[in-house]
Amino acid sequence: MLNNLLKQPQDKILALMDAYKADVRENKIDLGVGVYKNASGATPVMLAVKAAEKQLWQNQETKSYVGLAGDPAFSKCMIDLVLNGAVSLDKVAAVATPGGTGAVRQALELIKIAEPNATVWLSNPTWPNHLSIVKHLGMPLAEYKYFNSETGGVDFDGMLHDIKKIPTGDIVLLHGCCHNPTGANLTSEQEDQLIAILSNNGVIPFVDIAYQGFGDGLEQDARFTRKIASQLPECLIAASCSKNFGIYRERTGILIAVTCDPQQRAITQGNLSFLNRQNFSFPPDHGARLVTMILEDTPLRKSWVQELEETRLSMINLRKQLANELHKKTGSDRFDFLAHHRGMFSKLGISSDLVEKIRTDFAVYMVGDSRINIAGLNMTTVPLLATAIAQTI
Repeated sequence: MLNNLLKQPQDKILALMDAYKADVRENKIDLGVGVYKNASGATPVMLAVKAAEKQLWQNQETKSYVGLAGDPAFSKCMIDLVLNGAVSLDKVAAVATPGGTGAVRQALELIKIAEPNATVWLSNPTWPNHLSIVKHLGMPLAEYKYFNSETGGVDFDGMLHDIKKIPTGDIVLLHGCCHNPTGANLTSEQEDQLIAILSNNGVIPFVDIAYQGFGDGLEQDARFTRKIASQLPECLIAASCSKNFGIYRERTGILIAVTCDPQQRAITQGNLSFLNRQNFSFPPDHGARLVTMILEDTPLRKSWVQELEETRLSMINLRKQLANELHKKTGSDRFDFLAHHRGMFSKLGISSDLVEKIRTDFAVYMVGDSRINIAGLNMTTVPLLATAIAQTI
């Protein structure tokens, strides 16, 4: 049987990580891997997480299962964090998942049960795992325009043109904030225009919000998602705790489904639990419990919010520094858009050949489509990157 297996293509980001590790140059810069790094190049454990873990170690008395949907307290805390009362709780179903990726996968599985012929529309570009999972599940797939490489902003006219063509009942996957890989977000007015079209056409939104708190702040980053949940009859939301709580390896995520009424909510909840049972049975609890403890405890929550805000501001400052350095070294405003992007990532809009040349000549590792992880920089490496880009282009 195993002789029938074919070799799978290597994940491009994982391959980039391996190449970076093998590079012996001392001045190498890793801008590929999608994790937050501080100025020292470390991905630290947040102070609130450490404090919660200490409490958990001292007080936890069992490691028994918590249920197919995970701990109800975790769901309640996360629904509040993401939606904050935007929709009545008796219309909201939710299940804990292994990370945001698990939430995306379970959402797509739910769509296959509810609307097996629905096409899933993804932004071009989008997070590669979106495309990979949809293809793996054999679901109909299409793309809508999103990014303008020349301006470094959203191609909103192109986006609206494509969104207007999406048939009733199809699914459109939207990034809640901090678009990955481009870093370019919609304005509030553009969000309103888009939601009106989705409402008129009967298109079902599926929001992936993996970076709440990394863009313009916890509340501001949830604005788009809350509008969608409150103004449209149905939506799916995949949320991740990897970035904003810094608990990547704990694989902590949640899938939220906003339904039309309490009766439909009960049926949806049953289906979500069923899907968890088929995939992994009981979701992991350690990270979810830490998140719950932090969000329910006033001092821990205050500490977490403060550290998250410091993280957010550090990335904004790096963006401004990089944009200024590039403006100075290139003598143009070509890369000024970097200061206006939000989140960990930005897409430079340069060719894959130039990306490879920068890697070869300057030991700067970025994804082939020119996506860079802003959090992989520090005040010392920003000028080095700017020099590499300026001398290459």
